Amino acid sequence: MISTATSPSTSVGTELRRWRELRSLSQLALATQAEVSTRHVSYVENGRSRPTSEMIVRLAEVMGVPMVEQNRLLLAGGFAPRYPHRAADDDALAPVMAGLRSLLDAHAPYPALLLDDHWDIVDANASVDGLLAGCDPGLLEPPLNVIRLCLHPGGVAPRIRNLAVWRAHLLHQLGRRITHTGGDPALVALRDEVMAYPLDGEPSARPLADPVVPLEIEMGGEPLRFFSVASQIESASDVTLNGLHLETFVPADDRTRQALSP
Repeated sequence: MISTATSPSTSVGTELRRWRELRSLSQLALATQAEVSTRHVSYVENGRSRPTSEMIVRLAEVMGVPMVEQNRLLLAGGFAPRYPHRAADDDALAPVMAGLRSLLDAHAPYPALLLDDHWDIVDANASVDGLLAGCDPGLLEPPLNVIRLCLHPGGVAPRIRNLAVWRAHLLHQLGRRITHTGGDPALVALRDEVMAYPLDGEPSARPLADPVVPLEIEMGGEPLRFFSVASQIESASDVTLNGLHLETFVPADDRTRQALSP
């Protein structure tokens, strides 16, 4: 329990400073972008000034702090969370989730998934079944994590022809998400886990000749090539919706397109 009036501001100030340093911003740069004085930013960070909820949100938005972390900053400052955090099956989210489901279905016969901010599968179209064929049943127990499924030796990894390249791509994406979230412990644990998986040969850099990083995978005995496209809801005001993204796989060559054509 917080016992003094200054404890919340001290806590939130420390956290705001941590985020500023994670974003490699000086106090001057943050103050300029937030249109406040450098002195005020300094006073907030060292606990000499207690920020309003509006000021916390303004500074957080300038620094690109995720919604769920903005809620934590507000709680640290002694305020109620700003953004609701509903379950994916909440009735209030039903129209949006139905719309996302229609996008998944419309992408068939090519694979498409709806993922949360930890790369756990929330929904997927029927074409994804081909990608997961032959995976260890234990890996298919919920929550199904796409990065784990791709890189685990009992998952999709044995069928990925360019595993070293695809692994490097996924680890790069994972590293960026860890930075964006300020070091989410679940994401850090996931990175530590998948980096410990065995890999034949040295990790590879992306071939410069490729315009995109392809996923080269065997499906039904056929060598197929995809590139992925990720998209998010730009106007989300709910933590759950803000963390979702669609991952759609598009044929990277005519052979793949023809092999999956109905």
